[in-house]
Amino acid sequence: MKTKLEKMLKFPCSFTYKIIGLAKPELIDKIVQVIQFRLPGDYIPQIKSSNKGNYLSISISICAKNFSQIEILYRELSQINIVRMVL
Repeated sequence: MKTKLEKMLKFPCSFTYKIIGLAKPELIDKIVQVIQFRLPGDYIPQIKSSNKGNYLSISISICAKNFSQIEILYRELSQINIVRMVL
């Protein structure tokens, strides 16, 4: 059964992940590394720091060819130990 999101998207399409994680220097590199493993290319993440500086919010866009790519990356990004949330 297709999800609402899957029904709304027409592939290939641009899809943006928003990842919130601990403000560690390696966070951005780990995120880009996971994405590049599945979809090689150049990625320019947009980074914002929380008010207290404990967390980073990273927005990064990909060009998805199908819905399974979106799901796989969501799962793999969520498994990074310093990531707290993937939207």
